[in-house]
Amino acid sequence: MRVDVITAFPEIIDEPLHSSIPAQAEKKGAAAYYIHDLRDFTTDKHRQIDDTPYGGGPGMILKPEPLFRAIEFVRQECETHEQCEVIFPTPQGEPYSQETAEELSGLTHLIFVCGHYKGVDERVREQLITREISLGDFVLSGGEIPTLAIIDSVVRLLPGVLQDPESATTDSFSEELLDGPHYTRPAEFRGMRVPEILLSGHHENIANWRQEKREERTRTRRKDLIAKRK
Repeated sequence: MRVDVITAFPEIIDEPLHSSIPAQAEKKGAAAYYIHDLRDFTTDKHRQIDDTPYGGGPGMILKPEPLFRAIEFVRQECETHEQCEVIFPTPQGEPYSQETAEELSGLTHLIFVCGHYKGVDERVREQLITREISLGDFVLSGGEIPTLAIIDSVVRLLPGVLQDPESATTDSFSEELLDGPHYTRPAEFRGMRVPEILLSGHHENIANWRQEKREERTRTRRKDLIAKRK
């Protein structure tokens, strides 16, 4: 998978993509990252990427010219339109989910456009963005952090990235359930013991216990997921 990120703040993006699981994905050849500084696509000596909004009002708006140049430049790498998504993280987008992450992991090229300041010229969204995604009902300073979250959630699903692929299939939101409790050594710590069933070696009983705990935790914390599952 090729992942391009267009941003006015490349330093926010660079280090996280070269750490932990995203770095492992690149090392194993499952993903390749390309970070593009939006200012490199300006033509004026001040490298201006924003301007005041028409009609007045607070804040600054990212200009269309550098964004069009940047996106059109990167889109040349798309093999086919179907395999490529131009994603704009925004509170106005569709709610992000594990299901969406799995869908995106099946593509070969993702392009992320990071907004900043008050907003982005609407013509960019109308003409070039293919998908708008929201991480939740809150506002951040820019699209860099949501972009990193989406990339991380996607590349860990690519074949060969996780050492144990089954780990991803039992994460929270798989089967519309939250993940259950986990324990490791020592078996007793400060008077708290690991549930005996996990020490029993009976794999079927352990699997059933884990499933019950997943359902119990979901019923307690996320009744909306239980309703959706039904």
